[in-house]
Amino acid sequence: MTTNFGINARLDLAGISADLKWSSVELRRIAERLQAAGNSPDAQAILRMIDTFLEGEARLNVLANAMSAEALA
Repeated sequence: MTTNFGINARLDLAGISADLKWSSVELRRIAERLQAAGNSPDAQAILRMIDTFLEGEARLNVLANAMSAEALA
Protein backbone atom coordinates (compact mmCIF):
# COMPACT_ATOMS: atom_id res chain seq x y z
CA MET A 1 0.00 0.00 0.00
CA THR A 2 1.36 3.40 -0.96
CA THR A 3 1.32 6.08 1.70
CA ASN A 4 0.78 9.76 1.16
CA PHE A 5 4.30 10.28 2.45
CA GLY A 6 5.71 7.97 -0.23
CA ILE A 7 3.71 9.66 -2.97
CA ASN A 8 4.74 13.12 -1.77
CA ALA A 9 8.37 12.07 -1.47
CA ARG A 10 8.43 10.78 -5.05
CA LEU A 11 6.76 13.96 -6.31
CA ASP A 12 9.25 16.07 -4.36
CA LEU A 13 12.18 14.13 -5.82
CA ALA A 14 10.80 14.55 -9.34
CA GLY A 15 10.22 18.27 -8.74
CA ILE A 16 13.72 18.86 -7.40
CA SER A 17 15.13 16.89 -10.32
CA ALA A 18 13.23 19.09 -12.78
CA ASP A 19 14.45 22.22 -10.98
CA LEU A 20 18.05 21.04 -11.32
CA LYS A 21 17.54 20.36 -15.03
CA TRP A 22 16.05 23.79 -15.76
CA SER A 23 18.65 25.53 -13.61
CA SER A 24 21.28 23.78 -15.72
CA VAL A 25 19.65 25.08 -18.90
CA GLU A 26 19.68 28.65 -17.58
CA LEU A 27 23.23 28.36 -16.30
CA ARG A 28 24.38 27.06 -19.70
CA ARG A 29 22.97 30.22 -21.30
CA ILE A 30 24.86 32.34 -18.79
CA ALA A 31 28.06 30.37 -19.42
CA GLU A 32 27.69 30.92 -23.16
CA ARG A 33 27.33 34.68 -22.62
CA LEU A 34 30.35 34.73 -20.32
CA GLN A 35 32.39 32.80 -22.88
CA ALA A 36 31.33 35.19 -25.65
CA ALA A 37 32.35 38.13 -23.46
CA GLY A 38 35.80 36.61 -23.00
CA ASN A 39 35.30 35.42 -19.43
CA SER A 40 36.32 31.83 -19.98
CA PRO A 41 37.32 31.00 -16.35
CA ASP A 42 33.87 31.88 -15.01
CA ALA A 43 32.17 30.13 -17.93
CA GLN A 44 34.16 26.97 -17.18
CA ALA A 45 33.26 27.18 -13.48
CA ILE A 46 29.58 27.37 -14.36
CA LEU A 47 29.92 24.41 -16.72
CA ARG A 48 31.40 22.38 -13.84
CA MET A 49 28.42 23.40 -11.70
CA ILE A 50 26.10 22.22 -14.47
CA ASP A 51 27.80 18.82 -14.50
CA THR A 52 27.21 18.54 -10.76
CA PHE A 53 23.56 19.55 -11.14
CA LEU A 54 22.99 17.01 -13.91
CA GLU A 55 24.60 14.25 -11.85
CA GLY A 56 22.30 15.16 -8.96
CA GLU A 57 19.31 15.16 -11.29
CA ALA A 58 20.17 11.66 -12.47
CA ARG A 59 20.56 10.39 -8.89
CA LEU A 60 17.21 11.87 -7.87
CA ASN A 61 15.53 10.25 -10.87
CA VAL A 62 17.00 6.87 -9.91
CA LEU A 63 15.68 7.29 -6.36
CA ALA A 64 12.23 8.36 -7.54
CA ASN A 65 12.04 5.43 -9.97
CA ALA A 66 13.15 3.00 -7.26
CA MET A 67 10.48 4.35 -4.93
CA SER A 68 7.86 3.96 -7.66
CA ALA A 69 8.94 0.40 -8.39
CA GLU A 70 8.87 -0.41 -4.68
CA ALA A 71 5.37 1.04 -4.35
CA LEU A 72 4.13 -1.12 -7.23
CA ALA A 73 5.63 -4.30 -5.74
